[in-house]
Amino acid sequence: MLNDKRVAVVLPAYNAEATLLATFNEIPMNIVDDVILVDDKSTDRTAELARELGIHTIVHPENRGYGGNQKTCYQAALQRDADIIVMLHPDYQYTPKLITAMASMIAEGEFDAVLASRILGIGALAGGMPLYKYIANRFLTFTQNLLVGHKLSEYHTGYRAWSKKTLESLPLLNNSDDFVFDNQMLAQTIYQGFRIGELSCPTRYFPEASSINFKRSVIYGLGVLHTSIQFRLQRLGFKKYDLFSDEASARLNYKNKV
Repeated sequence: MLNDKRVAVVLPAYNAEATLLATFNEIPMNIVDDVILVDDKSTDRTAELARELGIHTIVHPENRGYGGNQKTCYQAALQRDADIIVMLHPDYQYTPKLITAMASMIAEGEFDAVLASRILGIGALAGGMPLYKYIANRFLTFTQNLLVGHKLSEYHTGYRAWSKKTLESLPLLNNSDDFVFDNQMLAQTIYQGFRIGELSCPTRYFPEASSINFKRSVIYGLGVLHTSIQFRLQRLGFKKYDLFSDEASARLNYKNKV
């Protein structure tokens, strides 16, 4: 716990057997109260290994996609009374050693969400990020900052921490089940005026780490731009989108058992 706040780490997993142990071993259990893994119908032993490690494990009977996996992750964490939820990929691309720092920024009441940025500093290219992904990241982030009127170093990190209040407020059920979910979630966070902090994070690219291919990257990029344009049009009052709905039915129902 931190400041009497219960900390949970959620692991959205798909075929993470080769990297799960290394990831789990670096989670700071001195402050983490709960670890939850959601297996998106992997074809390897991810779920079995997670259970062997004592991780609370949920298995999707059908593959629901990266965004669909996260919806289950957050619903389960809230259901298990988490006050701070850290989303960490179990592919060991991001170091779990930053969990304490990220959770502390929320526990101290300074931020509602925290992003571990690969762009702050020089870690991205040094860690092996492909040049085309780095260039796309910089272009999309620059464009997004203009369209949503915010200032982040990157919108595309998969390492994030959230307060309970933030997750309870966002209309996450209206989001995509694909990779653009992450970006939609950030747009919703900014739209609702929550405070977002960032810290520098080294990253590692290696064969076992998950990474979408060029075609999926293009689809993701177009989805990112579409989300930012929707944000701007709604903020200007030209149109309303479900993505920024304030209806309770669009928020996670964590009272029901996952």
